[in-house]
Amino acid sequence: MATVRLMTDAEADAIPAVKAVFDDIRETRGTNFINNIWRALARDPETLKRTWSQVKSVMAVPGALDPKTREMIYIAVSAANACSYCVHSHTAAARAKGMTDAEHGELLQIIGLASMTNALVTSLQVPVDPEFEATQ
Repeated sequence: MATVRLMTDAEADAIPAVKAVFDDIRETRGTNFINNIWRALARDPETLKRTWSQVKSVMAVPGALDPKTREMIYIAVSAANACSYCVHSHTAAARAKGMTDAEHGELLQIIGLASMTNALVTSLQVPVDPEFEATQ
């Protein structure tokens, strides 16, 4: 259960700052659907606007990574951070962008492997090899 009441479309329409963000989300994504995260954040219009602006600037613009890859990275980070909502929403988004069952399966294998080896290296406090240090 959310810690705030999710904002309805009627409520959003009555607050110009929220309506503007909701309209931009719909236009950017080409859908009338507004995710619950945006409905929760709408209770604080400045946080809603700032968060949407950041998400849009990374996830909804052309770049070196294709949209499906971006969504798959978001799934991995969300799994590492134990964000169930984000795992679900970005898995749906990745599937909508063409992620196959085979790709999802490999992604889950990589997430599991990285989690295991991260825990081992952290618990052993293995020093970073000098060859891996960034050079200027």
